Order: sequence, then structure tokens, then C-alpha cells
Amino acid sequence: MSSITACPLDCYDACEIVYEDGKLKGLKSGHTQGFLCPHMNHYEKYATIQKPRYKGKEITLDEALLKLKEMIGSCEKSKVLHYRGSGNFALMQEVTDHFFASCGAVLTEGTLCDGAGEAGIVEGRGSNKNMPMQEVAKSEVVIFWGRNPHTTSSHLLPLIKDKIIIVIDPIKTKMAKAADLHIQLKPHTDLFLAMLLSRFLYIENGCDEEFLEEFASEYEDYYELTQNIRIKAVLDQIDVSLGQLGDLLGLVKDKKVAIVCGVGVQKYSDGVDIMRAIDAFAVMLGLFTKEGCGVSYLGSSRDGISSPFNKKSKKVSKVNTEFSDFKTVFIQGANPLSQMPNSARVRESMSKVENVIYFGLYENETSEIADLIIPAKGFLYKDDVRTSYSHNVMSFMPKVAHSEVGISEYDLCAYLCREHDIELKSEEFYIRHFKNFAVQKIDGSWYVESREEVPYKDGFDTKSKEFAFLDELDSKVDESQGFHLITCKSPTSLNSQFNRQESVFLHSSLGFGEGEVVRVSSVEGSVELKVEHNDDLRKDCVLIYSGTRGVNNLTTHKHALSTKSAIFQENKVEISR
Repeated sequence: MSSITACPLDCYDACEIVYEDGKLKGLKSGHTQGFLCPHMNHYEKYATIQKPRYKGKEITLDEALLKLKEMIGSCEKSKVLHYRGSGNFALMQEVTDHFFASCGAVLTEGTLCDGAGEAGIVEGRGSNKNMPMQEVAKSEVVIFWGRNPHTTSSHLLPLIKDKIIIVIDPIKTKMAKAADLHIQLKPHTDLFLAMLLSRFLYIENGCDEEFLEEFASEYEDYYELTQNIRIKAVLDQIDVSLGQLGDLLGLVKDKKVAIVCGVGVQKYSDGVDIMRAIDAFAVMLGLFTKEGCGVSYLGSSRDGISSPFNKKSKKVSKVNTEFSDFKTVFIQGANPLSQMPNSARVRESMSKVENVIYFGLYENETSEIADLIIPAKGFLYKDDVRTSYSHNVMSFMPKVAHSEVGISEYDLCAYLCREHDIELKSEEFYIRHFKNFAVQKIDGSWYVESREEVPYKDGFDTKSKEFAFLDELDSKVDESQGFHLITCKSPTSLNSQFNRQESVFLHSSLGFGEGEVVRVSSVEGSVELKVEHNDDLRKDCVLIYSGTRGVNNLTTHKHALSTKSAIFQENKVEISR
């Protein structure tokens, strides 16, 4: 007998899964197209935490819950922090926020992922409505700007066959090697490339003037801003030729174009402006309001869905949390000792917490130092619902198998609410609440009802209904000494889950031997890793995949400007033997 559920991983594709005889298969219909990524193909092979532990000793689940209650009750609730990540991406994961907010504890805000880019999109468009992957399928030209679909969104690949492909990326990815044009620009120079593209588009009369007059009437002021860029000097600095600009503009002329962006472009202090400038180029081309055109980044997976849970509480930044301000820290679906920036600071701060509780599936750096470990239930063994930040499908995740291991987020929250006399409705009530935001289409799929298939078809969501261009240019090309650090997603792991990398990747011409152990250092700290050669990299780049142990020894805990978002690629690094 088979059952249909959905993938819980924090990923663009949000696949739908057939569970049959203990095996996972991709649903043949819809966006999943019958195949799963390597993570889900081997999901059951990754060992999960089987039993609760306290101070290193195995205990029963009942004992763990009593200990949890005791830890939360051991101090004022303002000294309790709930730090929740996205290890499981489904909607019912938020139920724990309800308990902690209702009892007076502190929650987190901000993001370790896409926040700077989203803030830039919102400043320009007034909201962040994503271009669904089904609309990308209707495009004639696809620009992958800092996005590697073979690793991060493989279900886009069948949708882009026979299209003109342009790749803008400092790494010569598999997609770049097959593309019609690859611009291998210097990292952290995307803003200048985007502004120069807008400038030359204007000069060559390639703008969609009818669209601009209606939806972005200040475009001539933006063109004047682009004139502050010295063309030859900046092209030399960003390592792009005038011919490449012309080639790109020639390929997109009079075509339906999708610009598919990754999060790497905005992992900098000026990440807000970078994404806004890429959006501005799309606006100058007139890519919004039209079918098969637009910018695909990360939309909000919660867009069009109201939460039934109480989340009103004091909040601290997820990027630079001062854990030492709290006596009890409850960590759910997250690995802050690895994934937060400036790991040395995080470890020092966490060491001063009296009660560290880890609630999750896998052992990692955070579970290693936790006082109390409570195993969570895997997605097959509980009820949930999920939505995506790359398409508009709502997927249902019914319990399809039984396991005695762990406890679900709802059941843990129900226990805590009972013990603290906090109202919590039934699990069925909340599942039904989320499902009420979906409508079934002719093909049988369920979609979030209020989302637009063609975003901004009636204009932008700013007060004027027009796109708001950047009106000043504060950034400069970073020509300081050191190597650019790239921390993109690994093909073998998802952040710190699954098969994590253990290497630093360097261009072979730099003179470091394959397998040699080197020290990579920044102003924040250092990490020792073995070298693997990768001549698809620029010579001025160091690649350490996100999730590699120690990579965040190198990164800063500062926020991007004007938003609480991490900037993992801001620091340059040095390499030494």
C-alpha cells in the first residue's frame, strides 16, 4: 500500500513523495516529476537520535519531559530563549513558538539565509512575491544569477530544456559549462554588473518604455545614478568585458526572461542593494506583469497563510544572539554552534548557559554540548502541512508510518501547555486551519489560494504601485587584500545535515598540494582543512561549503545594512601552511 506525503527539507523544490513498502519515491505528477534529490533518495540511511539524554546519560522520554519542565520553570520566563531553525520546514513546526510566546519566553527574529535579498526586493516592489517555477518553464531565456540548480533546485532542470541559458557566477558550475553565456565575475560585484546592464540597456534603447512609464516612471533618474559608475575602471575591477555585456543584452532582447537568483549574491553588508539592483535590471527589461517573465529568488513560504499560533513576544536576532543573557535555551531544528556566524563567539556565549536543550533529529555540534537532548519524530511519523518558497503548491504530510522514537513538535508543545495551563487547540484544528488556505486545481494539486501565478500582474505593492529604484550608490568594489570566501550549498549535504564536506577548495595554480592541510584565516578566526583542487573556481576565491565543520569560525556576526540578516561572505580570508 502506498501513501503520499511531502519532503520536509529546507529546499526550493518542496517535493511530493510516494511512501511505499518503506521506500521513498518522487510523485510522478506535478512539480516533483517522478524523481527525488540525493538527500531524500538516501534519507533513511542517515542515523537519527534514538533516545533522550541528560548530561550524557540515556533517560526515558517521560524523564526528559519532566526535566524539560523543570529547566523551563527554574528561572523567570524572560530568561528562557526559544531558538528555532528550519531543519524541518513544515508549518506545524511553529507550534512551539505558541508555547514559548504564551509563557513569556523570548523568541528570535532575522535570518541566516535570504533576509538581505528579501529586504531589497521589498524596498523595490513593496512585497516579496516569488516567480513560481511553473512560470520559469514558460520563459525563453533563463539567467541563473548566483544559483546552481544542479545542487539546490534540480527540479528546475527538466523545465529549462531548449532554452537560452545565461549564468552569472564566480564558479564555473555544471550549468555554466553548458550555458550559452557564462560571466565569471568577481564575487561581491553583482551590484555593479546589474547597474551597468541597466545603463547599457537604456543607452541601446532596449528598455520597455511602455511598462516603465506605467510601473516605474523614475527610471530616468535611475539611469542617471548608473552614470556614476566609471565604465572601463569598474569593468576591469569586476572582471567583466564590454563584449560580455553586449552578448547578454543581445540574448535577452525581445525575449521572455526569467532571472533565477541564489542567496549567495546577497551574503554581504550591502546585500539589500545588490538584490534591488538585480530587480531594477528586470524592471528596465519590463519583466514583471508578464507570463514567463520575472525574478525568482525566495518568496515567503508563509505568503497568503495566517498563523494560528501566538508569536507575540520579545525577540532577539538569530544572527548574533547573546545566549549568555539566558539561563535556559531551547534549540529546535537548528545547529547554531555550526550554522551561526562567528562560531567562537557563539561557543563562548553558549558555554555560559545553565540549561541547553536540543530538540532535533541528528547529532551535531550543538547536541554535543547540550545538557538535555530530546529526539524529534521524523516527517513520516507525524501529521503536517508544507508550502514552498519556490512554487505555490500546498502539500499535505499525513502520518504514513509508526515509530516509537522521539516526540512530535505538537505533542511536546501540548505537554508543556498542559503543565503551564496555556490553551492549545487540537492538532487536527491547526492542520485544518492551514489546509483552509488551499484550493484544488483541475490537475488535482492543491495551491495556496491567494497567491498570484503571475506576480505583480496589476502593478507593484508600493504605495505608488510603481517600482522604487535605488536613489544613491554607497557601495564600492572591494579591492582589499585576501581571497573571497564563497560558502554555497554542498551537493552532499544540506547545511549541517547529511554528508558534510571536510575540505577547502582552491584553484590548483595557487600552489597548495591536493590533500595538504592548510589554515584558512579571517579577522574572526581560523579553520584547518585539507585542500581539494577545483579549477572551476576563480583564482581569487576560496570555496568552503556551508555546513563544513569550522567554516563559520571565519564569518562575521554583523548584520547586513538595514536588516537582521547574516552576511557570511563579507570577510576576506588568507591561506597559510
